[in-house]
Amino acid sequence: MLTSGVQELDKQFDILQKVRGFDQFTEDNDPYGEHDFGAFEFEGGRIFWKFDYYDRNTEWGSPDPSDPEQTTRVLTIFLAEEY
Repeated sequence: MLTSGVQELDKQFDILQKVRGFDQFTEDNDPYGEHDFGAFEFEGGRIFWKFDYYDRNTEWGSPDPSDPEQTTRVLTIFLAEEY
């Protein structure tokens, strides 16, 4: 999912490629090793992305995020100022 702020940018494909290739996880920004959040600079601004883990109906959090039978993963990409 792209927020309205990201949708207004011209280079959405470039942003998606940066999210796809993101590998800058450290103990500081990923203390649990889940790789479910990232941030990077993009054309003078800051982009955040995160995964959320919902139940199959996307109404509540998943009872077991590690189980794909019970979980719908949603990737959201947004501007830092939209946080």
